[in-house]
Amino acid sequence: MAERKPIESWLTDMDGVLVHEGVPIPGADAFIKRLRESGRPFLVLTNNSIYTPRDLHARLRRMGLEVPVENIWTSALATARFLEEQRPGGTAYVIGEAGLTTALHDIGYILTDTDPDYVVLGETRTYSFEALTKAIRLINDGARFIATNPDETGPSAEGALPATGSVAALITKATGREPYFVGKPNPLMMRAGLNVIGAHSESSAMIGDRMDTDVLAGLEAGMETFLVLTGLTRPGDVDRFPFRPSTVVDSIADLVERI
Repeated sequence: MAERKPIESWLTDMDGVLVHEGVPIPGADAFIKRLRESGRPFLVLTNNSIYTPRDLHARLRRMGLEVPVENIWTSALATARFLEEQRPGGTAYVIGEAGLTTALHDIGYILTDTDPDYVVLGETRTYSFEALTKAIRLINDGARFIATNPDETGPSAEGALPATGSVAALITKATGREPYFVGKPNPLMMRAGLNVIGAHSESSAMIGDRMDTDVLAGLEAGMETFLVLTGLTRPGDVDRFPFRPSTVVDSIADLVERI
């Protein structure tokens, strides 16, 4: 195997790596502080499209993690970047919250339910039957179907919540149309993020707590991958996959000295 270049930039998932159910994971503050002091390019990523980077910056700050707005990359931002490249100045019918609608407004998209170019599905805590019915009819009439991420469930203090992937499956069942998922594990999200910080995959690392999204996306984008065991993946789960991370560590605390 060819020797990898030294790691010059870092990408890390948020939930399960830096925080868990609103509480910082031990070592996360030291990791972020070391990154900022080093001056190395870095991004904190999330497949959750509900919040804007400013929202997430404020939420992380309240937990004691100081992550600048420009170092936060969401599936909503990646989706907006993808649509801007595909069809500049387009139109979309959106099911989602401020993180997604703001990202689309910022690229000049018009949000409409009249003959849109795209139906864009994101995360929300208030999926409505009316909105889903409208999306199904628009897709049947020819709108292209885009979804921010394929996650089937999301975490909450009460247990799992249905997420974008589950709702997308409902729409697919009703229309026969599969969405194009922009978020992880699509390496498109990673490559777009690397472009934002001016980094290159061959000298970058991805840290995540999930094999099926974080590690897979990093691997397919050509990055070194680190799996932490503070989230969804347990040590015995790794061998179930036909691919492996570059390194498995207990937590983000084990990577502070790597920066």
